[in-house]
Amino acid sequence: MASLAENRKARFTYEITDTYEAGVELLGTEVKSVRKGQASLDGSYAIIRGGEIYLIGTFIPPFQEKNTEESYDPRRTRKLLVTKKEIRELERLVHEKNLTLVPLSLYAKSSRIKISIGLGKGKKKFDKRESIKKRDTDREIRREYKAR
Repeated sequence: MASLAENRKARFTYEITDTYEAGVELLGTEVKSVRKGQASLDGSYAIIRGGEIYLIGTFIPPFQEKNTEESYDPRRTRKLLVTKKEIRELERLVHEKNLTLVPLSLYAKSSRIKISIGLGKGKKKFDKRESIKKRDTDREIRREYKAR
């Protein structure tokens, strides 16, 4: 499973507790664009509305700009394909524990485009500082081992 798009800031901004896999409802030209690696998950999020999950703010440009219809919106709302049981579970967790649905990565699984969604709680400023400090110390340790 090669990752086609990553949301690198998600794990820094949110404390991810659980991850779920979902399919994404895409147009044919969007699939080609994602497979080419042009999609971006920066600033996107998922919401539950009317018993369905939607992905908002994901940028997927047209595969061929000149062959795309004028009304195409690269940041349109896309439906996520998840079972009803999982939707009910996610809805309960989001409302009870005040969590957010954060897209983590887009990837290809066999011939389908899937998305990994995490249940996350926003980190406070001191938590972010702590993760920066941990990342720096890990980097220093790796440098020391590499030098030996």
